[in-house]
Amino acid sequence: MKVAEIHCQSILTRVSGYLKAVSSHSLNPYVGCGFGRSSCGEGCYVRSNQWLMRGREWGRFVDVKINAAEIYLRTVAREKKWARKDGGCFSVFFSSSTDPWQPLERTYRVTRRLLEAMHEVPPDQLTLQTHSASLLDDLEKIQTLSRICDLRIHISIEGDRDRLDGLPPPPCTLEERLTALRKLADLKIPVVACLSPLYPLKAPDAFFSRLSRIGIRAVVIDHFIYGDGTPDGSRTLKTKLPRAMARAKPESLNLSYRDRIARIARKYLPVGISASGFAGHYSGPGQ
Repeated sequence: MKVAEIHCQSILTRVSGYLKAVSSHSLNPYVGCGFGRSSCGEGCYVRSNQWLMRGREWGRFVDVKINAAEIYLRTVAREKKWARKDGGCFSVFFSSSTDPWQPLERTYRVTRRLLEAMHEVPPDQLTLQTHSASLLDDLEKIQTLSRICDLRIHISIEGDRDRLDGLPPPPCTLEERLTALRKLADLKIPVVACLSPLYPLKAPDAFFSRLSRIGIRAVVIDHFIYGDGTPDGSRTLKTKLPRAMARAKPESLNLSYRDRIARIARKYLPVGISASGFAGHYSGPGQ
């Protein structure tokens, strides 16, 4: 892993494309991801972003934005004004192209300092997205933020398998992530399980029933088709993920599988689909 400390000029990125329906801004404390060699790295759409990759190998580099919190405080007023024009909302998706609680966070604490900066100037809405139960390291700060802004936490849980045959292990075990969901839900912090990208499920009814008992707000279901930014999943089809999915359940490669699983999930929980789900729009029980 090649690690570089960098000074960023901006940290709040005005969104476009897939995220346009989700938030006004994205925020990424790192470039690259220490989870890039794990199972989630196989299906990560960022590996196709040549502007970020710059010829580097995904999972082999991380650029640490060591001045991110300072830049947030310096630019937040301008970006909030831009987002609120014409009655809009200043909403931040944290993060879209990396994991805020990847292994290097325990060394650099860039994410922690950004959360502290947000205590000074909070967004109107904040979505924290991670694959890791390490977000519990910052539970106290997350609790405080939940009282001063519209906060929602997304934890990626691709399905009811810890891993797929042919892929490396996940960055965090399924049980660790389920435990994190429960701890957050017990504290009445809005938390969502994101099946993104959706893996083949062994026992969908049992899985969604278990999630409903944990007390989460909803699930988001996102297939790699469309989910990787292409209408046919062509970016993901170049990776090992589709082959691993096909070995477990061939029909899981089709977009219709997402819709079938969503119908099952709606018996137990509110369900969001793809970008609309990431934006907090759900249908199902209680909606």
